[in-house]
Amino acid sequence: PRRSVSEGISAGRSLIKLPDRINNLRALSNQVTSSHENKISRLAKDNPTPFVPPHEYHRKKGGVEWHDPTLAEWNPNDFRIFVGNLSPEVNNATLTQAFSKYATFLKAKVVRDKRLDKSRGFGFVSFSDPNDYLKAMKEMQGEYVGNRPVMLRKSKW
Repeated sequence: PRRSVSEGISAGRSLIKLPDRINNLRALSNQVTSSHENKISRLAKDNPTPFVPPHEYHRKKGGVEWHDPTLAEWNPNDFRIFVGNLSPEVNNATLTQAFSKYATFLKAKVVRDKRLDKSRGFGFVSFSDPNDYLKAMKEMQGEYVGNRPVMLRKSKW
């Protein structure tokens, strides 16, 4: 006779109890925090050094080197979020309004095309406290800013 896995009879291989395995994984995921959250929590305990902006920022990409004064606007000790999927009508003020409910909010900037002065559909938000950074990442993910739900990620710069 044919044996069915759903009947709980082995067909020559061990059976995995899926519901128990899923519940165990859920319990583990609730207990274990990501390495990113662990790093942020450790940084929250340390007092960051005060920001002293350098005189000049030089960037190099594709063999070309240039001076970028916009980088001096950002504190290198902040906790920055990449905000993607922004609608064209979102500007710096709209993004600031959406994230200013967090106490340690520092700055919001929508990246714009230099020639056309149109939004490129993404921006950045920064916080001075890692706890507000994590809170914003969790609470604002998928929330509507303008006409679209935003997608948040850890900023790479």
